[in-house]
Amino acid sequence: MSTAVATRGLEGIVATTSSICWIDGDAGVLSYRGIDIHELAAKSTFEETTYLLWFGMLPTATQLAEFSKQLAEARHLDPKVIDFLRSLPTTATPMEVLRTSVSFLSIYDADDADSSHDANVRKATRLTSQVAMLVALFDRIRKGLPVVEADKTLTHAGNFLWMLTGTKPIETAVQAFDTALILHADHELNASTFAARVIAATLADIHSAVTGAIGALKGPLHGGANEAVMRLLFAIDKAGADPVEYVADLLAKKVKVSGFGHRVYKTEDPRATHLRRMSESLGKAAGNPKWFEMSRKIELYVKEQKKLNANVDFYSASTYTTLGIDIDLFTPIFAVSRISGWAAHVIEQHDDNRLIRPRADYTGPAYPAPYIPVESR
Repeated sequence: MSTAVATRGLEGIVATTSSICWIDGDAGVLSYRGIDIHELAAKSTFEETTYLLWFGMLPTATQLAEFSKQLAEARHLDPKVIDFLRSLPTTATPMEVLRTSVSFLSIYDADDADSSHDANVRKATRLTSQVAMLVALFDRIRKGLPVVEADKTLTHAGNFLWMLTGTKPIETAVQAFDTALILHADHELNASTFAARVIAATLADIHSAVTGAIGALKGPLHGGANEAVMRLLFAIDKAGADPVEYVADLLAKKVKVSGFGHRVYKTEDPRATHLRRMSESLGKAAGNPKWFEMSRKIELYVKEQKKLNANVDFYSASTYTTLGIDIDLFTPIFAVSRISGWAAHVIEQHDDNRLIRPRADYTGPAYPAPYIPVESR
């Protein structure tokens, strides 16, 4: 029997060292390579933030221009991958398609068998561009719309919105989406990132690690929470109910209200601070502040009654809806951003690898348990 004390969900357990992301849950701090998320959200771009995550420093203007060019040039999918997307049932969920398609991509990656540092960076560059393309393309295919070719002159955020809608996005939408990508880019050892590192620690390739990460992200306790938030808002709107009364009834029935609380943060999730502002400003700009106003009333009530703060999922729901994004694309879009963080962690894991192999606190029958012959059972 083990004498170690087990911790459910590995809460509070330090599983590795990393120089990528630092969180102070008590103070509500999130930083990438030591730079505060508030600074990055206000001043950076997704391309620059991705460079920071992968290379450990902010790029020079020349380095950023070259890196942005590499990401743009990587907006290419083998025709067989697009044929594969067309062959899938239109009833498949975008997360199912993304999980399967990323695995499929490895077959057509020239560096598939090479897990050296440089090869991992090349694969990460392609994957970051390709994940965004997969999400946008399948959404158009399932709706019977023509596939939109990538525009290499646009930013990562701008090109995604262009490929998704077929319309050149307005600058305010691009800026809002770019900020959302920065906010979701990394978050230390969350479930999907830990899954990616466990897989990478076996020296499996980056496509395998990212496929596993997408599988973890798919769960409603991780990436799926923002979908649940928007379904709640839709239900309240359809019922014509008062948001506070509706949520009060749910809480009285012990029904979980998604988008509140966090395993790490004991104060407000710093990402929620920006997404709240984005939800409000986008709603005003679109002449449709309804989703923000409903969300704000719910947030204040839950905070008063349950002492819980809104997390990153709560306002990302109304932000994406105001941008005209379908609800079942919320979690895939999380992956469009988080691929940058997943890649950073896979690269870091492979650069200084040790197999991740924890132990379990055994709670079964006492040893030695007798073996009873089948005729005596």
